[in-house]
Amino acid sequence: MAEVPCPRRGANYLLIESSASLVSLGTEKMLLDFGKGSLLAKARSQPDKVVEVLRKVKTDGLMTTVDAVRSKLDQPLALGYSNVGRVVESDSTSRFQPGQWVVSNGPHAEMVCAPETLSALVPDGVPDETAARR
Repeated sequence: MAEVPCPRRGANYLLIESSASLVSLGTEKMLLDFGKGSLLAKARSQPDKVVEVLRKVKTDGLMTTVDAVRSKLDQPLALGYSNVGRVVESDSTSRFQPGQWVVSNGPHAEMVCAPETLSALVPDGVPDETAARR
C-alpha cells in the first residue's frame, strides 16, 4: 500500500472514485512472485526483455542500460484491472458524465484514471461487486 497523489485525467480518460475492485488471486500472486524474484529469475521468465536489454547495451552502452533496467525494476506496479466507481470528471464531449457509475480497467486505488474506451456504464440495480466481475 502506498499514499499517492490523485491521478490527473488526460483527454478521453475518466477520473473515477472507486467503490469496488476485483482481486484476481492467480494473476496478482504471479506478479507479486515475479517482483520478489531474483534478476536471473526475471530474465528467465521474460526472454524477449533480455533481447531488448542486449540491443540497448549495443546502442546506449552498458552503464546506461544497467541504470535504465534498475530504474524500471524499482518502479512500483499498481495491481488490479477491474474497478467500479462513480465518474468524478470526464471530457465535456464524453458519453460518460460525472455521477454515473462505471466499470473500468482501473487498478486497486481510491481514485482511478481509466480510458473511456475501456469503461462501461453499470446498469441500474447491478451491485458494484457483480459489475466488477463482468
